[in-house]
Amino acid sequence: MEQREEELIRQHADHDQELRALYEEHQQFKRRLESFRERAYLTAEEEMEKKRIQKLKLAQKDRIMAILARYR
Repeated sequence: MEQREEELIRQHADHDQELRALYEEHQQFKRRLESFRERAYLTAEEEMEKKRIQKLKLAQKDRIMAILARYR
């Protein structure tokens, strides 16, 4: 996410629980993906999990961006 979006999230997360929850989950997905990237080798199951998380993270970002569009 760009810095502008991060700033909007910080401004509105206190009073928008949905936005806060989506952002926190998005950050969890990001951390999980980083842990996969640190590994030299992934099993087939881990590779599938990585792809699943990538899709979920992208869906979260789309939902976050839709919420942020209301605040712009």
